[in-house]
Amino acid sequence: MPFSFSLLHQDAFSAARRSTFSTPHGPVEMPAFMPVGTQGTVKGLTIDNVLATGAQMVLSNTYHLALRPGEAVVKQLGGLHGFMGWEGPILTDSGGFQLFSLAQMTKVTEQGAAFRSHIDGSLLELTPERAVQIQEDLGSDVAMVLDHVIALPAEDSAIEDACLRSIRWAARCQQAATKSDQAQFAIVQGGLNPALRIHCAKELALLNFPGYAVGGLSVGETPEQMYQMLDVVCPVLPVDKPRYLMGVGRPQDLLEAIHRGIDLIDCVMPTRNGRNALAFTDEGPIRLRNQKHQLDTAPIDPTCPCIACRHSKGYLRHLFLADEMLGPILLTAHNLTYYQRLLANARHAIAQDRYVAFMEGKMLGWAGGDDAAT
Repeated sequence: MPFSFSLLHQDAFSAARRSTFSTPHGPVEMPAFMPVGTQGTVKGLTIDNVLATGAQMVLSNTYHLALRPGEAVVKQLGGLHGFMGWEGPILTDSGGFQLFSLAQMTKVTEQGAAFRSHIDGSLLELTPERAVQIQEDLGSDVAMVLDHVIALPAEDSAIEDACLRSIRWAARCQQAATKSDQAQFAIVQGGLNPALRIHCAKELALLNFPGYAVGGLSVGETPEQMYQMLDVVCPVLPVDKPRYLMGVGRPQDLLEAIHRGIDLIDCVMPTRNGRNALAFTDEGPIRLRNQKHQLDTAPIDPTCPCIACRHSKGYLRHLFLADEMLGPILLTAHNLTYYQRLLANARHAIAQDRYVAFMEGKMLGWAGGDDAAT
């Protein structure tokens, strides 16, 4: 079997899980964080830089790669692994998130979604079957089913309609799959409606996918509302399959999600904030453009092994004020390294049944910092 999931340990005082997900391109020690490489690249970093952060698995996007350069080009250039030069596991999002982010350019029917390209306005039709075909050509290890994501808050009828459609689309994706070396993950939808979330999770569990994601969150609701949905959904998901929370976000959210039983997480937050001069630390976020860092000779974190922490905060601030491209590169590397170290320490804490104390200590430290992350 090219894929397997091993639940190694559950924390004695929470639902946090220590596990291993085995793929054709190697194992992923979980809980794990995936850097986002939407267009086949983690912005600003070489693939060796990404590996140096401690990343085990990366994410790319079906919609964007289908538009440019096209999945046929990626396939001819060795699939995503050869195309990017990344030898580890890769997960591809199906394009369902673009139903939310490009809603004004999208028409959704039972058959699928029709997009107007954000690049040139050309038409892209994305059905469940087409989403599977594109991802098979891309050659990712994990392919997400096509789901219907809507913004929150929304009318109950719209949430139910999108949720039930997502279940039907998941079944169509499963039927369309042809590759044994690509695992499909289903996506639980249902907005902030607990009954719909539970119904969706149970229906998808009956289809026996290799893994399950919780989607449609971090799209307008509060963190507390997101945590409430995880409290509802995680206990209903199969114990013996990976659980992936899509597109979330702050270090606090990662630890809260893991506390509730999530195994895998992705988000653009560490890279996007890195490009905007915000560094994540155990003492809270640091905004390097602030005047107080001008003469600061200390690194962001003296214990961090990343390439940014070889330099002073004063130098890093200078790079951003001078619009030097090195500034975003260095801070992106730091933030991804921070996230990977955080998750490695979380795995260690779970194995020792001290996850709750670990999480509480981190939360206390994050209450400081220059400002809240955005």
